[in-house]
Formats: sequence, C-alpha cells, structure tokens
Amino acid sequence: MKIEKILVANRGEIALRAIRTIQEMGKQAIAVYSTADKDALYLKYADASICIGGPKSAQSYLSIPSIITAAEISECDAIFPGYGFLSENQSFVEICEHHKIKFIGPSVDVMMMMSDKSKAKEVMKKAGVPVIPGSEGALKSVEEARALANAMGYPVIIKAAAGGGGRGMRVVHKEEDVEKLFLGAESEAVSAFGDGTLYMEKYILKPRHIEVQVMGDSHGNAIHIGERDCSLQRRHQKLIEESPAILLDDETRAKLLATAVKATKAIGYENAGTFEFLVDADKNFYFMEMNTRLQVEHCVSEMVSGLDIIELMIRVAEGEALPPQEAITCKGHSIECRITAEDPVRFIPSPGKITTFIAPGGRNVRLDSHAYSGYVVPSHYDSMIGKLVVWAEDRPRAIAKMKQALKELHVEGIKTVRDFHLAMMDNPDFISNNYDTNYLSTL
Repeated sequence: MKIEKILVANRGEIALRAIRTIQEMGKQAIAVYSTADKDALYLKYADASICIGGPKSAQSYLSIPSIITAAEISECDAIFPGYGFLSENQSFVEICEHHKIKFIGPSVDVMMMMSDKSKAKEVMKKAGVPVIPGSEGALKSVEEARALANAMGYPVIIKAAAGGGGRGMRVVHKEEDVEKLFLGAESEAVSAFGDGTLYMEKYILKPRHIEVQVMGDSHGNAIHIGERDCSLQRRHQKLIEESPAILLDDETRAKLLATAVKATKAIGYENAGTFEFLVDADKNFYFMEMNTRLQVEHCVSEMVSGLDIIELMIRVAEGEALPPQEAITCKGHSIECRITAEDPVRFIPSPGKITTFIAPGGRNVRLDSHAYSGYVVPSHYDSMIGKLVVWAEDRPRAIAKMKQALKELHVEGIKTVRDFHLAMMDNPDFISNNYDTNYLSTL
C-alpha cells in the first residue's frame, strides 16, 4: 500500500515532529486542531489543517467522529496517532479499518492482547519472558489480595489492569493496610479508566525502569533499537530519559534486547512498540508492560541509532520490510529532558503566554518543541512544551552538553522545569548513576 496523505491525529511537539518526517518523505501532512490550538506552530507547516472541535480533549482530539471526518474530508490514506489521545484506542483502530484508512500502528488484536496488563503478563510468561511474581490474572476480592500478599511477602503493589501513569496503583507494606489500599486503588481505577479490575505483583525494591524500543513488520521480522533508562520519575511520570542504560553490563543488555525481540515475534507485533522492564539490584529484569505506540522518549533512540522511527513506522505501514538487526548500530550516549510548563519545585502547571522563547543550539543538540515567543500555553492539555535532547560520545560529555543546552534555553512569561533539570545535571547521584525510580520522592 502506497501512502500519499497522512492525517496527524495529535497536537503539540509530536504533531510538528511527525509533519516534518511526513513531508521529508514526499508525502502530504494534514493537521487537526482544537479551538484552543488555533495559533499552534505546527499548523503553519502542515499542507492543510482542519479544526475538529472545542478546547476540551473530548470535543476534539478524543472525538473519533471528528478525526475520521477530517481524514475523509481531506482524502487521507492513513492516520498517524502519535502518543496519548487515541493512540491506543482499539475502537478507533477498528473504525479506521472500517473506513479503509490505514492506522499507522499495530493491529487491534495485538493492541487488545497487550492493553490488559494482567493478560499481557500471561502472554509474556508463555513466550518465556521473565515476569514479576504476582496474581494469576485479576484479583477477585480483598480476601484474595490479602492471602496472596501474605504468601508472596511484603511489600506488594496493587495495580489497575487498565491503568497507566501511576493511576490505580498502591504499594502495600503490611497486612493491615491491604483492604484500605485495595479499595483506594479500585476506586481510582474506576474513576480514571472506567474499569476497577486489579492485579497484584511483588514490589521490587529500588528498581530501575529500563525499556526496549522494538519494531515489527508484516513479513514476520522484528528488531530492537537499543534500550532506554527512564528511571528518573516523579509520581510515575518520566522526566529524564537516556540511551543506553549504563546500569546494564554487556551480557545483561544482550539478554534483555534478545528477550524483547523474541516477545515482539511471539505476539506477531507490527510497527513501533516498547517493552518496559523493571531491573532489580541484582540486574534481574522483569516484564512490566508493553506500550503499543510511539513513546515520548523515542528521540534518544533516534539519536544513538541515527534512525527516524516515524519514517520506519510509515514504511512498515506501507508494507515494507524492516532492515536486518545487523544493519542497526547504536553508538554514543543520548539524554532527553522533558520541558514542561510547570513550577520547577512544586510541579504545578503554569499555562499562559510565553513572552520570550530562545532555543539552544550547537552540534548534536535537538529541541522538539511547538512553542515560540507569543505562544499561549493552553490549560486543557499535558503541560509539555518541548523535549531537549543531546548526543555525545559518552555519558559524561552528554551531561555536559545537556547542561550547556539548558543554560541556553530561555522561556519567559511562564514557569518551566528548566531549573530542575539544570540542578539534576549537577546532582552527584545522577552523575554517578546512583538512583532508582523512587529517588525523586525522597528529595
């Protein structure tokens, strides 16, 4: 299938980043926008743009009828979903198929298989992928949760099967807290996802969050594009990502990457995806979940590999075969800092008008951003206004380069987390790689 015109069903920096690749490939990029995004930068570069509704996501970027109508009006062959919004919505994928519009992503069957975390865990066990010890499927009651926790030993973690972003998760350290935390997780899961299904896992102490970027095609091929360390998080939200993960020795890395590729083939996965693992203090790794979409932090994988992952996604959607694993070489070190419109201490959103926006420059410095001087950051969406990414020959030089790039980044009129990232580049624990996913909660 030859794709000529692609609707970008997203907003912000990922919309602009996708438009660039689509146009570089000689294809047309159609943008959509809400009334809150009418002055967005990416609209200036798209081949055409269509307003799809009001400022609330439900009125626009989450409105399947509006997105499909925009694709049909503009006669698009395909839809690129980006991340968030409808990127993992199975109904949306099915509706795209019904309207004969190519969804640039995995099939609905695989998406369904991996979307329920308890079911995904069973699939991975059958594929020979190490998983965190836990419940066999969903928990049926508080009593079952208490009995299982007592059998596994504390601490344990209760998770929403349909969860994400830390919602519907509770760490239980002692038996008397099981009921309270079970009911709290269930209530939050119903509120956030409309599904109160819970499961339980052994809680890994001082874990690192390591993920593998994978790609699969329609010819049965699967490859990896290295791994990323995403352990610096606040409230389960990633803030800084790196590739490679220097925590891993060569033997563990080879085993981890091979496991991810094996899992990709086992489920017949097509297009871009990410396997997320927790790594314990002894460098044992355990499958946590699979994201059946492009990740925010894909940029660091691009920087170390020299590949354009969105271009690969489009080529796979057209039916092309992936290059062999041997053709992909990852070298050097890349770091990404997420730049959000938030207070750098309390992380409270700071929407409003940007009066000054000066981007950093220099060799191997990349800023994916839709912001500019005069842009008004809306309050309706995620607060990220850009991703600052650098590459250098090794990690110490990458840290030095990121520090310089952050110094050159100037945003006035709103608050951003730039100063937080600057402080982290001087943090002795970050520099010495001495941290885990809970590190920022202790500061």
